[in-house]
Amino acid sequence: MSAGLCLLLAGGLVAEPVFFRPDPPGLPAYALPDALKLADGTPVTTADQWRARRRREVLELFRQHVYGRVPATPCTTNWRETHRDERAMGGAATLKQVDVTVTAEGRALTIRLALFLPNAAKAPVPTFLLICNRGVENIDPTRVQRSEFWPAEEVVARGYGIAAFFNGEVDPDKHDGFRDGAHALLDRDPRGPDAWGTLAAWAWGASRCLDYLVSDPGVDARRVAVVGHSRGGKTALWAGAEDERFALVISNDSGCGGAALNRRQPPGRESVTRINASFPHWFCERFKTYGGHEDQLPVDQHELVALVAPRLVYVASASEDLWADPRGEFLSLVHAQPVYRLLGRQGLPRDEMPAIGAQLAGDGMGYHLRAGKHNLTLFDWQRYLDFADREWRRGP
Repeated sequence: MSAGLCLLLAGGLVAEPVFFRPDPPGLPAYALPDALKLADGTPVTTADQWRARRRREVLELFRQHVYGRVPATPCTTNWRETHRDERAMGGAATLKQVDVTVTAEGRALTIRLALFLPNAAKAPVPTFLLICNRGVENIDPTRVQRSEFWPAEEVVARGYGIAAFFNGEVDPDKHDGFRDGAHALLDRDPRGPDAWGTLAAWAWGASRCLDYLVSDPGVDARRVAVVGHSRGGKTALWAGAEDERFALVISNDSGCGGAALNRRQPPGRESVTRINASFPHWFCERFKTYGGHEDQLPVDQHELVALVAPRLVYVASASEDLWADPRGEFLSLVHAQPVYRLLGRQGLPRDEMPAIGAQLAGDGMGYHLRAGKHNLTLFDWQRYLDFADREWRRGP
């Protein structure tokens, strides 16, 4: 038994590893688009080719067919600190509450950002930004209410900064005809088939929060991670694809439209048809035409992961979250590896899923499969911190 797959139980006993269930027999075969082939069929064999041509092609395909494109409406971003507590968390952290305001042609949108920085650490510090897709009580800056969804105390104790914003302040999570939030701020022309959906608006909001974070002297601007769970995990991946300032992109249980491969269709997983029926506002209109025709999509989600390369990417799944297709999430990492390797990263140490509860950390990529249901827990956060320690603190 591999030592890396042993699971320690109470009393120090070692249990045999438990693995995710195998795919059922007869699963339809699928062929993925080649991330390292230009639209004209030319193989991509150098890092320069990827950066200068193929990455732009893939990014544009996702804009056209999946998430939509941000309007070109000119806008400006400003911020104002509304509250500071240099003795937060019993003196362990400094709390900053900041209003990030985006203005466009006389209209304005404000995103409230909360940021904790550890007082014991030497500034600037690497910082995690959570896209919160649950109630604001999960990111309470007063810490009267605490949630594993945003375990600020634990992150600060590890020497990292931690920030969060509520996605609903960027754009309400409802099918309202795109009349409010970021769409009301920036939309000017009639909406076309590639007009941005709500996921793209949330990703845009994450970048506006990053505008502030990279200006804060307490934050290491070269080491900001974006984190999201479920719909927030889909958003984090797209934010990391669009905005190369994010140094680490973390997708937790993101499933369909996130890390899970669209062409892979095991029983019990969410489909393109179902997600667009349930959440018609998340993606661009063109994405709806691929329901039941996923093989006609010019991209698949391994290419979304590849757009993060050579920056750090981490995908996490939950063993009981079959709706998100954990194996499909893991396989996106596997199939993104050729791009990572072309750009000088080795990717995962092996191409088999780890045991439930174990972590698979490689060069530039990480993955774990947590036991349990669809959620973002302290266990998940601890694995993200372990990965960040490994990747960002190797040197003296």
